Amino acid sequence: MSVTDAQTLQFESARVLQSLYGNDLALLKTLEKTLDVRVTTRDGWLRVEGATDRIEQTRRVFDQLEHARQGGVSIRKHEFLHALRSVTEPEETPLEVLLETKVLTSPKRPPIVPKTAGQKAYLQAIQSHDMIFGVGPAGTGKTYLAMATAVAALKKEQVTRIILTRPAVEAGEALGFLPGDLKEKIMPYLRPLYDALYDMIDSEELQRLMERGIIEIAPLAYMRGRTLSRAFVVLDEAQNTTTEQMFMFLTRLGADSKAVITGDHTQIDLPSNKRSGLVEAMQALKHVEGIAFCHFGDKDVIRHELVQSIVRAYRRHRGTAEPETKH
Repeated sequence: MSVTDAQTLQFESARVLQSLYGNDLALLKTLEKTLDVRVTTRDGWLRVEGATDRIEQTRRVFDQLEHARQGGVSIRKHEFLHALRSVTEPEETPLEVLLETKVLTSPKRPPIVPKTAGQKAYLQAIQSHDMIFGVGPAGTGKTYLAMATAVAALKKEQVTRIILTRPAVEAGEALGFLPGDLKEKIMPYLRPLYDALYDMIDSEELQRLMERGIIEIAPLAYMRGRTLSRAFVVLDEAQNTTTEQMFMFLTRLGADSKAVITGDHTQIDLPSNKRSGLVEAMQALKHVEGIAFCHFGDKDVIRHELVQSIVRAYRRHRGTAEPETKH
């Protein structure tokens, strides 16, 4: 690196500056390598040495991170690397643009914000439509964001209850064959939904809401014969619904309700003689006004960065545009 310029960025305090890179010096090393700059930090200031345009890119990274911090967002590795990519890759959505859309589930917890442009479009679709399909690979936040939006709608009294459901496909919904009482039988299929809720709502409050039936988590089979009014309904793992189950679910929607259907049509666990209800719905409803379809891709995977690499490696290995389905 040939040093041609230097600039010192000032921050409110050393603690504030450290929060902008998650107090992880490895992230500053990544920034140095990516932008070909030298960074020195101490006592609330950050000195950047390098080419003038690279110093400006560094400043833009920290401007985005500071904007996010002031918006209540906790800066972690993902946020830092996203801000860094946004100054080097023109197609990457800047962090501050993502933050224009946020979901507040509790005054005691930081807002939930989209981490990719695909997630932002998904949240906007949920806000503006009564039925939304979120389709794509695992780790893209489809269910988590839908549940966060449901909690926010409940807090704003836009709905009076939340219903979260998924098919218990491995048991063929013949739960009587499984050992234990009803709760023990269905818990393995519903556990991911509980885990997400505990991220958004204090455990005591969540317990009260569930005891009063304001938040309900149940297998899809329990939706039959019901009309779901003034409810925010999330159907998870929809690729494992049969065509009959999906039609039954879609026709449960009552007045002043919203439904979000999430799934990955490339990971179907149904028997080979059963067609996925999600696949049929995507074909049958694609031209129906008032229904939004949001498709997630590799770039929307927000788990460990290795997950994105694993998905792409498998696609290359299999020689397919998408991972193979079981059908």
